[in-house]
Amino acid sequence: MDIKKYYLDANALLEGHFLLSSGNHSKYYLQSAKVLENPNVAEILAIELARKIKEYGIKVDCVCSPALGGILAGYELARALGVKFIFTERVNGKMTLRRGFSIRYTDKVVICEDIITTGGSALESARCIETTGGEVVAFAALANRGFCKRVDSTLERKDECKLPFNIPLFALDDFVFDIYDEKSCPMCASGSVAIKPGSRGN
Repeated sequence: MDIKKYYLDANALLEGHFLLSSGNHSKYYLQSAKVLENPNVAEILAIELARKIKEYGIKVDCVCSPALGGILAGYELARALGVKFIFTERVNGKMTLRRGFSIRYTDKVVICEDIITTGGSALESARCIETTGGEVVAFAALANRGFCKRVDSTLERKDECKLPFNIPLFALDDFVFDIYDEKSCPMCASGSVAIKPGSRGN
């Protein structure tokens, strides 16, 4: 599957000067919401992601996503796997299960994001699930930014990756872009001002 083509066709691979949630800057940004706004495409991508997970032989009872960005991808993955879907959300800065969602002690859970960068939000959701008794058996995403090592990728794990070593990550492809801190950002040096993704119509 050429997932990059899906992003390009949806005008979801943006070029500019972006301020990422990590505080770093990048010339490129993946806007997965633009890809997932087409339900047919969302279904196709989720079915392919589910196939990878099934081939690995992992038993799954539930998919959980951190709100807000992972909800569409996670819901479609749960539908493709034929399991229930829940999501976590931050309350006073802490990832929490709300809205009547619950996990059984025996539930095996996949944490799904639209994009995995360092995996920080996914890890927060995983810890939330584990404190309620569930077992996190895998992480999943449509796209992997190359910091964490996914199943079937030749890229090596980087120090910035926050996901556990012993739990597999499934994604449809790696998207590797240069990332800069503000002090070393060449775009800032040229006088450009970084915008936060999601603003100015992005």
